[in-house]
Amino acid sequence: EVQLVESGGGFVQPGGSRRLSCQASGLTFTNSAMGWVRQRPGKGREWVSDINNAGSGTNFTDPVKDRFTISRDNAENTVYLQMNRLKTEDTAVYYCTRSLRVDAGYDSWGQGTQVTVYS
Repeated sequence: EVQLVESGGGFVQPGGSRRLSCQASGLTFTNSAMGWVRQRPGKGREWVSDINNAGSGTNFTDPVKDRFTISRDNAENTVYLQMNRLKTEDTAVYYCTRSLRVDAGYDSWGQGTQVTVYS
């Protein structure tokens, strides 16, 4: 059974930073593209970022480009989302996702971690 466990959420002021982590188990991590989606209050889920299985290719939605980075540690089965210069509109539940490739839909996701950016 695939398990994705996110951590690192919390409260942060605008302009601050936060790093989310996702620990994966029950899958072959090196055969998995990983990513993050988020759900802002009153909105549907939106794709944020993904990274290919080798960690050599990353993609970001335009609102977070140049502020967020994604990385992975294949030895630790962990993917990270480093969020910098946070804005109030980044407030959301962030979910870790797994897919076969970056251009494939995700087939697993975690329980989510809440990030609240407040002033």
